[in-house]
Amino acid sequence: MASEKIVPTILVAEDDHAFRTMLVHALDARGYDAHGEGSADAAIAWARRENPERAVVDLRLPDRPGLDVILELKAIDPAIDIVVLTGYGSIATALEAIRLGAVHYLTKPTDADRVLAAFERGLASRPRDLAVETPSLARVEWEHLQRVLADCDGNISEAARTLGMHRRSLQRKLAKRPTA
Repeated sequence: MASEKIVPTILVAEDDHAFRTMLVHALDARGYDAHGEGSADAAIAWARRENPERAVVDLRLPDRPGLDVILELKAIDPAIDIVVLTGYGSIATALEAIRLGAVHYLTKPTDADRVLAAFERGLASRPRDLAVETPSLARVEWEHLQRVLADCDGNISEAARTLGMHRRSLQRKLAKRPTA
């Protein structure tokens, strides 16, 4: 009688549907039982029912911050391994997530191999030991502008006023998406 291999379950809490779907499919293809949810509340409810061994949590979810999700997941199962994702290079928030019990953090964009490496190496090493690409100043500025624009519901004039800059200057900066 062959022994049955236990497959770790991974919850992916990510609001970007395309990225979440890609990550879940890639993790499934690598032999994991992955499940995705697009909001904090849905992810927490699923975790209560299924008790996953691992979770990938975006720090910016539409209904609640990812830090809340980390606290809830740790309350459900203190042994859960959590990797956090941040799309805005918010290293201070990612480090807070580590303090709350996450094993590692990654900046987006990322892929399934980096997520799995973060899980495998996260418990045995410090976050700085996993190669993390430091974003350029231009990328950090562009991401900040994008975040302010999103907070202003896409209104360029309002975002420019919030940032204290001319609307055309903001449009030019937003048009120059940095590569690194």
